[in-house]
Order: sequence, then C-alpha cells, then structure tokens
Amino acid sequence: MSKNLVTDTLTLRHRAILSNRIVMSPMQTLSGKRNGFASADTIAYYAARSQAAGMIIAEYHYVSPNGGPCSTPGYPEQLAAYSDEHLDGLRQVAKAIKKDGNKAILQIHHGGRAAIGQAVSGSPAVAPSQMDFDFLNYPVRELTNEEIEAIIADFGQATRRAIEAGFDGVEIHGANHYLLQQFFSSYSNRRNDQWGGSLEKRMAFPLAVVKEVKRIAKAFAKKEFIIGYRISPEEIHGETIGYTYQESTQLVARIVEQELDYIHLSLFEGYHSKPKNSDLSYAEHFKKVLDEQTKLIIVCGVTSQEQAQDAIANYSDLIAIGRGTLIEPQFAKKIMEGKGETILHQISPETLAYAQLTPGLKEAFTREDHLGLPPLPGGESIQSFHTGQFDMFN
Repeated sequence: MSKNLVTDTLTLRHRAILSNRIVMSPMQTLSGKRNGFASADTIAYYAARSQAAGMIIAEYHYVSPNGGPCSTPGYPEQLAAYSDEHLDGLRQVAKAIKKDGNKAILQIHHGGRAAIGQAVSGSPAVAPSQMDFDFLNYPVRELTNEEIEAIIADFGQATRRAIEAGFDGVEIHGANHYLLQQFFSSYSNRRNDQWGGSLEKRMAFPLAVVKEVKRIAKAFAKKEFIIGYRISPEEIHGETIGYTYQESTQLVARIVEQELDYIHLSLFEGYHSKPKNSDLSYAEHFKKVLDEQTKLIIVCGVTSQEQAQDAIANYSDLIAIGRGTLIEPQFAKKIMEGKGETILHQISPETLAYAQLTPGLKEAFTREDHLGLPPLPGGESIQSFHTGQFDMFN
C-alpha cells in the first residue's frame, strides 16, 4: 500500500473528491425529537463539526416506522428518514455539515430486533426469525416476505430523501447487529426461504438493499453521489458464531460487484486489529476483495494526527474518527492547517462550550443512563474526561 498522507485528497469511484482522508464516524447525537425529527441541538452539533473531516457521516437514521427508534422513545430519540415529513430536518442537517465545503453522508438503517421503540409502544420488534434472545426483555417476531420487500423499498425512499435534502451520499448500515447484519448472521437468521439458510441466501437481503439504493441513486442523484456500506467483519461472541471474516469478505466481494464507492469496517479493538489466528489485520483481509475503485474506511481508536497518519499510511484509504471528533470538532481543520498538535484530547468545564455536545450527550457522559455508560467523576457535573472514555462512539 502506498504511503498516502492524511492531508491528501481522494477521488472516489463516481468522481466525488474528498478534501482529505479523514471521515467523521456516524455517532448518535441523542438529540432527536419524538418520531425521529431533528432538533435545534442536532443542527448545532453538526454545524460545529463541519470541518471535523473531509467527509462527515451523519448518525444512523431509521428508514421504516418499525425500524426504530433504537433508543427509548421520548427524549432524546434516534433520528429518522422514513417519511417526507423528515425532509426539512434532513435539509438542515445536510446544510450544516456542508457549510464549509466538506461532504455530507446520511447513514440509513433499520434496527430490526434492536428497535426498542417498538417494544415500548406495545408492538413486537421485527427480525429475520422469531426466536428468544436472552439479552432482550421484549418479544421479537419474524418478518413476512411482504414486509421484507417493503423495507428494501424503504431504504430506497430514504436514499431519495437524502438526495432531495442535499446530502452528497448515503451509507448503508450493515453493521453493529442491526437488521442487515441480522439477516447475514446464521445465529439470528433461521429462515428456510429465499432470505435465509445457506450463506448465499443470507446475503440476499443486504444485496437487495444495496441494489435498491443504487437504483434510486441512478434515477435521482448526480453521478458523483456517494454510496458506502458499513459492515462488522465478524459476529463472534464466545461459542456463538453468526459469521466469520471469511464469510463477510465473501459478502463484501458481492457488494463490490455493485460498484459502491467505499466499504466501512466497524472495528472495536483498534484500527489495526486482527482476527484470531491470523497475522493479517481485518483491513488487509478486506482489501483483498476490493477492486481499485472501492475505497476502504476503518475506524477505532484514532484520537491524534499521528494515529490517523499511521492508519492511512499502512492500513486504509480513509480513517473514520469518532471519539476524537466529539472532543475536537475541528479535528481535520487543525491537521490541514498544520496545527495537529493543538487537537484536544479531553473535555473540561473550560472546553465544554467549544465541544458543542448536545444535552443528551452531556447527560450520557455525566451519569449512568440507558446506554449503560458509567458516570464520570463528579456525578452530575462535567469533569475533565478523556478520549478513552468514549468507547462506544467509534
């Protein structure tokens, strides 16, 4: 791999040009209003981060009414893109992100069994198969074929809304145990129809979503419109195996045939992490199945210019940064201006206003809540806290 610089531009497959190799990872802002509408806090958060990266991926937006929220209904909620009524908020988010010339991507998503909002409202969450999940305290029912087809269409309509709202692209969320991953996983997909059974059939739903998103983009977007796919490289929890990287690379190889702009690996043990019993990193394994025009994004554990440069020089085409951009809203801008040494690595009472966190994020990092985050030192008051305390935001 050539020794690219983090400050280099990058031209994607469909000719969109990124001003640098830094991506802001999609992270829930805990700022949505009832039914997934963007709030003033949402807009302010993204406006503050318009120079955090050359490409900013807005947090996951659920595409079907039964696809979310993946947070407790009320305040704050997950954002949504399942209705044209969401267009005004989507336009404001896109405008806020793009105001300094960087690319705005909308991550589109269906929570499947993780849609807590369905359970709270009295409806079972939906999934590829009806089964008991010992980590859930609410029922899950199996999707019908008609419902699966409707969800595929919903991903397309969310893409249309992203285009109308002014986003430069969409990222299909196929990672982190949400619906697309649930279909690909042999643990959660026990179907014996065209949507499950063999590895090939477990690929059917994510591939159908990719094809529908591509179809809508071709019909409504400019040729530079960016399409990416995020995937967790493995689903292994002790003795429970949903899939291995040997299987997920086969899925990615099929996705690459659809000529997407990038693949985004969702990693949780460092950007250089490896599968067990392998001398190669996940990035190296997935690079093998990408063509020259499909770029690779990796994420996890980058909080400094030095780490970003190592990732770009040795592992990937683009590096996504989560925790670092929560603490330092001008992460990429400082590097581009030769001021990487001034990047903040902690939030204190003095830098809290600069960080422009939403009230929901402030609450999440000052006390234990539904996210299961431990309270910061000092309980209800914001104390100095470091990038290492943002482990779920990568």
